[in-house]
This record gives sequence, C-alpha cells and structure tokens, in this order.
Amino acid sequence: MSAAHDHGEQAVLARLSLLDRFLPVWILAAMGLGLGLGRLFPDLNDALDTIKIGSVSLPIALGLLAMMYPVLAKVRYSKVTEVAADRTMLTLSLVLNWLIGPALMFALAWLMLPDLPEYRTGLIIIGLARCIAMVLIWNDLACGDREAAVVLVALNSIFQILAYSLLGYFYLQVLPGWLGLDTDTLDVSLWEIARIVLIFLGVPLVAGWLTRAWGERARGVEWYETRFIPRIAPWALYGLLFTVVVLFALQGETITARPLDVARIALPLLAYFVLMWAVSFAVGVRMGIGYPRTTSIAFTAASNNFELAIAVAIGVYGVTSGQALAGVVGPLIEVPVLVGLVYVALWARRRYYPAQ
Repeated sequence: MSAAHDHGEQAVLARLSLLDRFLPVWILAAMGLGLGLGRLFPDLNDALDTIKIGSVSLPIALGLLAMMYPVLAKVRYSKVTEVAADRTMLTLSLVLNWLIGPALMFALAWLMLPDLPEYRTGLIIIGLARCIAMVLIWNDLACGDREAAVVLVALNSIFQILAYSLLGYFYLQVLPGWLGLDTDTLDVSLWEIARIVLIFLGVPLVAGWLTRAWGERARGVEWYETRFIPRIAPWALYGLLFTVVVLFALQGETITARPLDVARIALPLLAYFVLMWAVSFAVGVRMGIGYPRTTSIAFTAASNNFELAIAVAIGVYGVTSGQALAGVVGPLIEVPVLVGLVYVALWARRRYYPAQ
C-alpha cells in the first residue's frame, strides 16, 4: 500500500506544471526581484504609487484582481447555498477570525514589541483585518473547499465592515486602559472599509460568477471545466507573483534600510500566522469537519487583509509612520509563510485524511 501511495503521489507531481511545482522558488525569486528593483531605482516607489484604486497602488490592485479572478471563476456557485448551511463551519470561522485572531495579535504585539508603540499599533491593525484576497489562492493550492472559502470570505467581509472600527477602539483604547497599558486611537470610516471590500472582493466575485454563468450556458459544463478553466488557472499565480514583485519594489529601499525594525516586526507576525493556522487546523481535525473545509477554515483564519491594513495605517498615521511600515511588512511575511503552510496542509491531508 505504501509503495502504491508513493507512486500515486509521484504521478500527481508529474502532472503539475513547472509553475505549480516550484512555486516557493518563484515567490522567493519575485521577492528578490522586487527588493532589487526598489533598491536599484529609488524613484520607482513614487512611480508605482502615483495612481491608486481607493488607497491601494494601481499595480498592486491589478495584480490582486488578476490573482483572484481565475480562482473565483472556478467556484461552483450552485453549491454555495449548500455550503452556507453548514452552521458549524460558519460559527467556528467567526470565532477564530473575530475573537481568537485579534486577541492573539494583541497579545503578541504587546509581548514582543513593548518598547515600540507605533509598530505595535500597526500589528494590531493587521490583526483586525481579515483576509479577502490571497486566502483564496492558498486555499486553492492546498486543495481546500473553494465554495466554503468564498462563503467564509464573504461572511468575514460583512463582519469586517461592521466590526473593524469597533474592535479597533476596543483593542487600542478600552482593553489597554483596563490593563493599565498605553492607549491609541483609530479613526477609520465604514465607507473606507466597505470600498476596499467591494473593489477587491466584489469585482472579481461578480466577474467570476458571470464567467461561469456565460460559459456553462454558451458552451456547457464540460467545456468550461476541461477547456476554459485550465486556460485561465495559471493567471492566478501570475497575478500573485506580479503582486509580490510590486509589493517588495514599493518598499525595497525602506526594508533594506531598516532591517532590524523589519526583523522585530516580522517575529510576532511569523508567530501569529503559524499559531492561527495550526490552532484552526487542529480544531477542524478534532471536530471531524473534513479536510477540504478544515483547510478553508485554517487559511481564512491565518490570512489577513493587507490592503485594508495598509490603507488604514497610511490614512490614519501617515505614509512614513511606523504603523504603515508594520502594515507593509505584514504581507511580506505572510506570503512565504502561507506558501509553506500550503505544503504543511498537503502533508496533513496524507497524514490525517488518507481517504480524501
């Protein structure tokens, strides 16, 4: 049985494209290319950041939309209602995202950055911003439930619009006051949060739904699944790599000029991503939810909405603030860590879900 299983895994690996098989290599290369471009061309930052969608640089916005569209076009929207009826999954995701996640980031920020209030506040802002974009990529790579991921992202987006400012007030003013710690303020409008959600989730979601509706009606389900989807699927990873290059290029000079600060910010972020994913996955295994939905829950809980976190940090504290630097470092740590956790998830599937 073991030999047959190993042979089956080798056959699957053989069918993977060069892009899929060596994705960590390409991401590291994209990070290096971005850092090099940012360092080599100091004015590139201003050029890339000249035009914005909302408060997000246009190149990053285009990369995110290109990244999300193919994933959302793969979703079988006819199954979304069935997935949304799973109250256990929805409740668990809400608890992880809105109770455990912000509390964990608050604790890590104060434990690891007690002497750096600007960076600490930036981390708390990241912890409050639940993911609406890259989580779909990580979930897809780890063979999670696409429909479940879309439902969880949509649900958390609604909560994000309603709860972000309130939780910001609680974790920056109320809770520190109770504990006798320094307090801070967070002034961000519901419209700013809603606009980012509508752009980076609403646009590709509508485009993906319309594409599937048109493709199945015009050419049939078989053509759509076997011909169309394989053609557009690689563009999700192209968009991811492009986004990584632009992110690192925008901040290349800052990152290389302040390496110790980046390292201090990176440590609690690393702990946060790993702990959130591990706890979420372990709870899913314990509750017997099944690998696909457990994976969707884990990656949704571990990922963060860096578009919102950066926009809030810059809008409230300024582009040169420590809060903004912490917001920028967030995705720079999240991307390689979550890629690594994709491989951990695939190992866990073999270990705990051999039949799935």
